[in-house]
Amino acid sequence: MTFSIAHLGPTGTHTETAALAYRQWLQQTQGQDSLLCPYASIAQTLKAVAEQEADFAVVPVENSTEGSVTVTLDTLWQLEGLQIQKALVLPITHSLLSQAHSLEAIQTVYSHPQALAQCQKALESYLPQVQLVPTPSTVEALHYLAEEANREHCGAIASSRAAQLYNLPILISSLNDYPGNCTRFWVVGLQPATNGKYISLGFSTGVNQPGALVRPLSVFAQREINLTRIESRPTKRSLGEYLFFIDIEGNASHPHVKAALEDLPQYTEVLKIFGNYDVLPID
Repeated sequence: MTFSIAHLGPTGTHTETAALAYRQWLQQTQGQDSLLCPYASIAQTLKAVAEQEADFAVVPVENSTEGSVTVTLDTLWQLEGLQIQKALVLPITHSLLSQAHSLEAIQTVYSHPQALAQCQKALESYLPQVQLVPTPSTVEALHYLAEEANREHCGAIASSRAAQLYNLPILISSLNDYPGNCTRFWVVGLQPATNGKYISLGFSTGVNQPGALVRPLSVFAQREINLTRIESRPTKRSLGEYLFFIDIEGNASHPHVKAALEDLPQYTEVLKIFGNYDVLPID
């Protein structure tokens, strides 16, 4: 059996690198072959799984510099049946690619909004006058470097791997503002994920009143269950209404965690448990 793994493409994105790491893990631990399937957006990769076009999707969820990848959270909430199978964390190093002869010649820099944000300080230092243009992915930005009219005056932020794949020169090999820059990815599928060290869930609270958030959080505090992340997102129904995404440490089969999850629905309007999973070790 060959699995299909959806990811943000084209070939050479950081998400593809994460998908390759997951494919290698599948091969080493389960002897399963996998086919990588690039999609034009993060939302499309998750929809591919929901509609059973792909077995898994590898999506970025959180960056150590810029925080949450909101399109991943929003799409995971909107679609039904998706379950986080695994998580993995990869170091992310951005490079400035260009066919310009010097930094001074560059007038425009293209890249994914996350990459531009993760290199903001460096760009202000090296290229304070350039125009920054967002693209659907870091590799999509490379198309502008191939255009005859632009190649002497534009740059793109992408990985060194992308530079090798597309035979493009690197002007600055480490452009990100913080050397410890890393991104957490989720592997999402349709199979129930019920055994691991971490649980991710989302909920809405309905009426906006005092204690509306404290009550659901208290079910974890009372049992000394550690919350590793909490994030709010607008419900998109009305200004001031929010969804909450939470990651906790724990196995759903353990009595105190099971009891907390059983208590939680009485304090929420809608509750979705996205999975109980482990973080893969990546060499």
